[in-house]
Amino acid sequence: MAKSAVLRAFGRHWLKPLTFWALALPGLWLIWQWSLLLSGAPNDLGFNPIEKTHRFLGDTALRILLISLAVTPFRDLTRWLPIMKVRRRIGLAAFWYAAAHLGAYLGLDLYLAAGMSLTGMWAGLWRDVVKRIYITLGMTAFVLIVPLALTSFNSMVRRLGAKLWQKLHYSVYPLGVIACLHYGFMVKGNQIGPWIHGGILALLLAYRAGVWIRSRMRPQPIASAS
Repeated sequence: MAKSAVLRAFGRHWLKPLTFWALALPGLWLIWQWSLLLSGAPNDLGFNPIEKTHRFLGDTALRILLISLAVTPFRDLTRWLPIMKVRRRIGLAAFWYAAAHLGAYLGLDLYLAAGMSLTGMWAGLWRDVVKRIYITLGMTAFVLIVPLALTSFNSMVRRLGAKLWQKLHYSVYPLGVIACLHYGFMVKGNQIGPWIHGGILALLLAYRAGVWIRSRMRPQPIASAS
């Protein structure tokens, strides 16, 4: 009883603010590292801080996306309903880190490489989308996550209707697949990171598939004759 009361109190008062700060922590760490770099102090951005920045943001976006996909299985397995209060917040954080990842790639990489020319930056992006499969996958994933972020508010749920909103947000699963493929094609060689992320996604997809199969196999109630 006491444990249940503590969990209820935590879910009511502390879950949302702690989730917010946990999601903000990677971004705050990156800002701190750049402040050290610009002040000439030792930092953890390495010899190529631009590449380190947009890769760190991309990795963070993917991991938060996977966490958002794990919220419902966590709820089902633990029966702790308050976790659903932060599911959309986690998904929005994945979007913002993905947007920052894209912004860092465009601004810190292509824009500077093009001699601070907007025309050159967009031309460089188009060349990368056409020639590099991981850039194509990354841009596809970002296109998919934008409508999910734009409709992650109660007003949009009411406007679209619960069924249409739910169907739209099922695209988070192909989004996860494309994001993992983007990561896998981006890294060089057979590294363990993409396999770990892909394995986690495979488990989450298998769980959702199992839930769907059980729901289809469940006997439907027989309508009574009028």
